[in-house]
Amino acid sequence: MTATTAAERRAVGEAARAAVPPTAVGAWQPAADRPDPVALIMEQSRTRLPDLVPVRYGRMLVSPFTFYRGAALPMAADLASVPVGGITTQLCGDAHLSNFGLFASPERDLVFDINDFDETLPGPWEWDVLRLATSLVIAARSRGFSAHEGRHALHAAVRSYETRMAEYASMRSIEVYYAKVDAAGILAAVDARARAYLETTIKSAAHHDALHEIPKLTEGTGESRRIVDHPPIITHPAELTFTLAQAALVQYRASIQEDRRVLLDRYSLVDTAMKVVGVGSVGLVALVAFLDGGDGVDPLFLQAKEAQASVLERFLGPSQETHHGERIVTGQRRLQATSDILLGWTTGERGLHIYIRQLQDQKGGAVIDAMTPDDLTTWGELCAWALARGHARSGQPASIAAYLGTDDTFLHAVGQFAATYADQNERDFDALAAAAKAGRIAVETGV
Repeated sequence: MTATTAAERRAVGEAARAAVPPTAVGAWQPAADRPDPVALIMEQSRTRLPDLVPVRYGRMLVSPFTFYRGAALPMAADLASVPVGGITTQLCGDAHLSNFGLFASPERDLVFDINDFDETLPGPWEWDVLRLATSLVIAARSRGFSAHEGRHALHAAVRSYETRMAEYASMRSIEVYYAKVDAAGILAAVDARARAYLETTIKSAAHHDALHEIPKLTEGTGESRRIVDHPPIITHPAELTFTLAQAALVQYRASIQEDRRVLLDRYSLVDTAMKVVGVGSVGLVALVAFLDGGDGVDPLFLQAKEAQASVLERFLGPSQETHHGERIVTGQRRLQATSDILLGWTTGERGLHIYIRQLQDQKGGAVIDAMTPDDLTTWGELCAWALARGHARSGQPASIAAYLGTDDTFLHAVGQFAATYADQNERDFDALAAAAKAGRIAVETGV
């Protein structure tokens, strides 16, 4: 029977905590028959653009943290063996530090939220929390911070998730839906020692829009302006796998709201180029499309990106959305307080699933290599806040809050898991490096 009252939802969480105590998370150890992580990563390469696969490996081998960013599938295989309470929400599916950031709402306010949904799927809320918490420990190690500083950042993030979830559990459902993490609220909530870093990030994000990007991404004037190549990151290959053909644009147009179709109709497609993005996404088709509203002075940049099955699907079952572009867009809309007004999906040549969004709309992300321990702690708290809000918006916050309880049991269990998994991540990173050295995989560095 579905829980309908607040008391019933709390009872669901309490029963789940009794059946599977939070301490079970901390007891996790890698299985003796754990799948080879290198084999899993190589398996993903079979459906990617062959010329870009070595670039993906090169980016993953920069550090254990960049490896972690690209190793969502090996971790999903491990998370499938973690005991959880059975409470489901919409998962980001890849909730690490670099997949959160600032962007502009339709009202032009800067908000902080999850910004990557390639792996989104309904599933156990614990999986997102564990991936985020582990990324804090790995990032702290990569920066050379002490074990104490890494634990402090992790504990602060988990407490942030617990505190915010308890707040959302006490709110009316419609209040949770309207809740957001905006720039003003961020600066009011953070520790003074980390405020300078966030102020710089906010200021930088405010300047990232189409007018700011046009001199960086294009050359020429007026109607002759085109995207400029910056090999190997931005190129015009002889044959594009996906070209935003008219049929694809028509389907994309139908996937966005009617008033936004009116806006899109004012623009014409001028040029399309391949653009390599991220770490885990390298090798998937990713395009930047340059559109103009007239005379070359009204630019709009869209990113069109291939959508494959979520890495979580082999462990949680197939998505209800058979089109993976639609799966990503649906998950994003469920989790984000506000989404890109031009977010939509389409099907490209040879049945390629695609989702589309604006390329730059006042976006700002984490620069891990520039963070102090205080910066890392604060960024982790913000990520956990945004994650809690997304989980509360798409799930049952009262059930999750009741499972978490009011003590530090879950916090310490997550800390134990994250330390164990950070060690495993380093071993997996070494295994990929060994595969490169042995010639098992080809690696392109310096990109």
